[in-house]
Amino acid sequence: MPEQFIIYACPVGELADQLGRYFTASLNACGRNAAHDYMPHCSLTGFFWDEPGAVGMYREAIAKALTAQLAIAPNPLITIKAMTFHPDWHGLELQSDWLPLLMAQVAQFAISPTRTAPLRFKTWLHLSLAYEFLPEHAQALKQLAQAHINLQSTVDWELRFYQRHPDHQWTCHQSWPLPTNSALLNSP
Repeated sequence: MPEQFIIYACPVGELADQLGRYFTASLNACGRNAAHDYMPHCSLTGFFWDEPGAVGMYREAIAKALTAQLAIAPNPLITIKAMTFHPDWHGLELQSDWLPLLMAQVAQFAISPTRTAPLRFKTWLHLSLAYEFLPEHAQALKQLAQAHINLQSTVDWELRFYQRHPDHQWTCHQSWPLPTNSALLNSP
């Protein structure tokens, strides 16, 4: 029976810690919104359906694409452009010309006869802080984000391959650390 899968870029380090504190504070102050249903992430694909037996093939395809694309990795890989507050969405807007190239390479290697549709790649790169929240919570959520999140914080990223189960539990089948700015600077 097919299952749901997705590829994310997830922050780790100081910014990830701040995001964790923000999500706890926003849940306590304003209750759940749709962003609480996910770990802090930037979606690189939409959800896709495939057989659980294909997990190994996806892990190999992602690892192979990552190895190939690291040769042209820019510094930085991902830039946080802004913290944005719209009436129905709060989040971090991200910029990376490299991530779409990586996902195109993944698609070349991830050939699965059991996947139900082609991989869909995300063009708007972002990390959601809050959405589907009550309008009266917008200002409080904005203030909490501004109080907890410092865009100048150190952030590293991991590429992660997840499965979302029917009960909305998650399995991370593998994560790959993306090179940090300092690692890129020190590479030969």
